[in-house]
Amino acid sequence: MTEGSQPPPAAGPQASLRAEQVAQTRAALVTAGRRLFGTRGFAATSVEDIAREARVTTGALYHHFPTKAAVFEAVFEQVHADLGRASLQAAEQATDAIGLLTAGIGAFLDAVLEPEVQRIVITDAPAVLGLARFVELDERYAFAATVAALEAANEAGALHVADPPTLARLLFGALTRAGLLIASSPEPKATRDAVAATLRAMISGFADPRD
Repeated sequence: MTEGSQPPPAAGPQASLRAEQVAQTRAALVTAGRRLFGTRGFAATSVEDIAREARVTTGALYHHFPTKAAVFEAVFEQVHADLGRASLQAAEQATDAIGLLTAGIGAFLDAVLEPEVQRIVITDAPAVLGLARFVELDERYAFAATVAALEAANEAGALHVADPPTLARLLFGALTRAGLLIASSPEPKATRDAVAATLRAMISGFADPRD
């Protein structure tokens, strides 16, 4: 700093207020997008619909998100994070290693019974995000926890899984297919229960029959 120059002004209340307003606007857009994507679907929802629902201008929307698909991605991440938390909470009630895995899976299947989750996570996400991005985001919030659960089951002797990361990814794929089965079923609850029983049998198949 040269002699006589002034230090840059510190961030004050005005800057903090501006940051809070920016965060609130973004949150309002994501909330609006979630409500509309969850009820109408991606294709039937316009940028103008989202801005109107959030009570902001389309210019404000584009300040935060370059495209409608970008809004959808933020919504997908929020919904998926909620699903991850629900699965972890369910798993906390488990009394054994296999129960920990199946409780988390059960919580996901329960959530898929909700039309909002079906439309956003199961029906629209693979097409809107593209397969590579869908898989990346799908694994972001639960992959590490699933691998850890499989490794814990190995250590406890409940399962004998040679490659926990690969099995975790295969289970994620099975859950995506399970979601499609539930979403298209005339009896979603019965399909959910059948899927849960089948997945539990698949996981239990990794137990050593001599144990």
